[in-house]
Amino acid sequence: MKFTLLVVGRTVEKHYITAINDYVERTKHFISFDMEVIPELKNTKTEYGATKEKEGELILKLCCGRCSGLLDEHGKEFRSVEFANWMERKMHTVNKRLVFIIGGPYGFAPKIYDVTQEKISLSKMTFSHQMIRLIFVEQLYRAMTILNNGPYHHE
Repeated sequence: MKFTLLVVGRTVEKHYITAINDYVERTKHFISFDMEVIPELKNTKTEYGATKEKEGELILKLCCGRCSGLLDEHGKEFRSVEFANWMERKMHTVNKRLVFIIGGPYGFAPKIYDVTQEKISLSKMTFSHQMIRLIFVEQLYRAMTILNNGPYHHE
């Protein structure tokens, strides 16, 4: 099984890039994992609806029509061990690919919600899209260490 984190727009802050890449590489010791970037759309700053629709088309193209986990403020919240257990269930029930999506600054087009199996919230607080990438890959790594009885997570 392959895991993918699909993000809209590139990460620009160097300290986030370094930390994200570190957790991506650590996670690859446990699972097949990569991060794909949908380039930020140009000349759409004032047309939020149009931007979301265009991003939605690009997301659907990369997801092959089905999205596994949408990172959304209205999604289900997990404690780290609960997320690890959720991941373990997914690894036994999803056939080929588990795709997590972090949208752009204006959110997701309605059609993305229509094809998404589950929504996950990392917090009730709002974080920058740069920061949420780091938080998610760290939690994915933490989940993998929990499932593999590694020393990273302490209860």
